[in-house]
Amino acid sequence: MPLWLDLLRTPMAAPETSDLRRMRRTWHALCILLALVVGWFGPLRQWVGRPAVAAVALALLVGTALYTALYLARKQRADAAYLDQLGERE
Repeated sequence: MPLWLDLLRTPMAAPETSDLRRMRRTWHALCILLALVVGWFGPLRQWVGRPAVAAVALALLVGTALYTALYLARKQRADAAYLDQLGERE
């Protein structure tokens, strides 16, 4: 069997649990919110002031980075457990 066909048949990730789905959606929301704050920095700065918007943007940036690390660690753990269960992990 060609390698590309074998790779297509090999499961690459665990089925998504409800917890991982919630985490993924939360991560998406954080990323979108961060993009909106950065994109609307000018109007928000006029409305609430530069220090407030900068603090919110920094908090979202740090929060998103930490949540990304947490999500990736849990996803990796779920994938490794799933592949161990299938007996396909090297």
